[in-house]
Amino acid sequence: MLVTSRGTGRWIIPKGWPIKGLKPGEVAAVEAWEEAGLRGRVAGKKPVGSFFYAKQIEKDPLLCQVDVYLLWVDEQLDDWPERAERQTQWFGVPEAAGLVDEGGLSEIILRLS
Repeated sequence: MLVTSRGTGRWIIPKGWPIKGLKPGEVAAVEAWEEAGLRGRVAGKKPVGSFFYAKQIEKDPLLCQVDVYLLWVDEQLDDWPERAERQTQWFGVPEAAGLVDEGGLSEIILRLS
């Protein structure tokens, strides 16, 4: 599952900032619900990989490291917090890897097949 970013509309994965009191995998599950309406359980306690990207904050880019967690999806809800702000779509592994702009994320996706 890929989602579009709010700013540029490019295909990305759900991601977010740390949330106090939650483990990183728990944050991943919260972000998947907020951005894509996905409910499920995180597969494992460790990320399957990490990548870097430049997040545009005001005028200056901020280099961010993203740890990627897998989510075993049980369902996609009909409504979720960012439903009106994003598109979601399921893709096969090769197509998803080709649609994301971040090379490191593309590599992680390809390793999942």
